[in-house]
Amino acid sequence: MGEAEAEAEGSSSKDKRWSLQGMTALVTGGSKGIGHAIVEELAGLGASVHTCSRTESELNNCLVEWKAKGFQVTGSTNNVGNNIGKAVSDYTAEDVSVLTSTNFESAYSMSVLAHPFLKASAAGSIVFISSVVSAMPANFTPIYGPNRAAINQLGRYLAYDWAGDNIRLNTVAPAVIKTPLAQRVKPLCFYL
Repeated sequence: MGEAEAEAEGSSSKDKRWSLQGMTALVTGGSKGIGHAIVEELAGLGASVHTCSRTESELNNCLVEWKAKGFQVTGSTNNVGNNIGKAVSDYTAEDVSVLTSTNFESAYSMSVLAHPFLKASAAGSIVFISSVVSAMPANFTPIYGPNRAAINQLGRYLAYDWAGDNIRLNTVAPAVIKTPLAQRVKPLCFYL
């Protein structure tokens, strides 16, 4: 067998070994950054993916791009994860409410809504994307950081409560990542 044939054979066996055909995934924030990289990875391996984004035009552009690649991706406009960069004393009660609703309550609600489907699959998995600011302060993240810390703790509790339902739960807490660097987080999220 020649080198090119061996490489093609290796690639083919890798694709079979890592196939996600018949699997379904929900990825929030899929129009850019880490979310976009994760959608591409999962759909590229055959999963049907539904994603969401805050911006309808960005989402529609991505959906066109993914359709051209032959990926099975659908989308809707909403999202989890946001920050309003201010100093602590500059936040209004509304800012805190919006951030907590977006960053924590939505993740909780989506997890609870997905629970029956994940349980029925007998091999469900949730991967929360948190942030390094959940463990160490950074400028202009005094509400976002505690919200991400709450996600870390929610992940622990859901993992504990749902382990008997064969649902795994992991949390990944990267630092600030510019879109090209999302490629480094993507394999870890896929693995989990």
